[in-house]
Amino acid sequence: MNYAPLHHFLQLSDWPAEKLHATLDLAAKLKSELLATGRNAPLLAGKTLAMIFEKPSLRTRVSFSVAVTQLGGEALVLRNDEVGLDTREPTEDVARVLAGMVDGLVIRTFEQGRAEKLAAFSSPPAAVRAIPVVNGLTDLCHPCQALADVLTLREHFGALKGRTLAFIGDGNNVARSLAVACGRFEMRFVLATPTAYALPGGDIDRIMSQVPGMDFQTTSDPVEAVRQADCIVTDTWVSMGQEAEKAQRLSDFHGYRVDEQLMAHAPSHAVVLHCLPAYRGFEISASLLESPRSLVFAEAHNRLHAQKAILAMLMG
Repeated sequence: MNYAPLHHFLQLSDWPAEKLHATLDLAAKLKSELLATGRNAPLLAGKTLAMIFEKPSLRTRVSFSVAVTQLGGEALVLRNDEVGLDTREPTEDVARVLAGMVDGLVIRTFEQGRAEKLAAFSSPPAAVRAIPVVNGLTDLCHPCQALADVLTLREHFGALKGRTLAFIGDGNNVARSLAVACGRFEMRFVLATPTAYALPGGDIDRIMSQVPGMDFQTTSDPVEAVRQADCIVTDTWVSMGQEAEKAQRLSDFHGYRVDEQLMAHAPSHAVVLHCLPAYRGFEISASLLESPRSLVFAEAHNRLHAQKAILAMLMG
């Protein structure tokens, strides 16, 4: 699907490192401004952001809604049963209609191709005017989450270059986006996962072509993965749409829980991230999630500030 990458935010690899660094700088500035004064400059005054959700959402919906409001604009939530992409009407028609009425669009859906089609048809010559499309999550990647994670680590550690991030669990959309983020910000990425759940070779080849030269390692041993890690990240082992596989997945991921026992093998300064929702006692222990080593809720709050910067870069 042809779309102009710099005019949208569909995956982290669409934006060069310089633009991602600038986005993090802007996120930090906007966060500091909000904390200091209780408000942000109305960078999006008069602008409307439409949001389509084909998957359930807490952080994505609230953070984008609050982000555009705090920047002086308005948010419009469109339920899946109201829009009916490719059921009630074709995705390309929805894109062209919205391009004439709103100033930006967030989509949270299953197929990456659907987000790409919205982007392609919300730009000229298909549409009368161009509006940016932001990927709020697809099965392929979760770029907004990865950017918030990197913002959280930069706040905590300062410089990111040379840091090691270990992802423990399923080779999923979050893992893919974090791998690209590590490449863009010159960090080392280690994925520890059962062999059956590792990223396919084609995915790794694609990531390496997007961020050539990055240090990308895979292992089936969580202990090995965390030995030099500055940050340990995990995610649910059973994502939306995988409920029928729950029993098998819980069995297959035995030994991959991020808990105090695993953290004992990591450096003493290592911290923990989780994109939430977290299933305590499964992929992460309750006590670790609530411990001083956990930045999970700071990470969740940074979704607001990272996405505020994304919107300002695209719509401001």
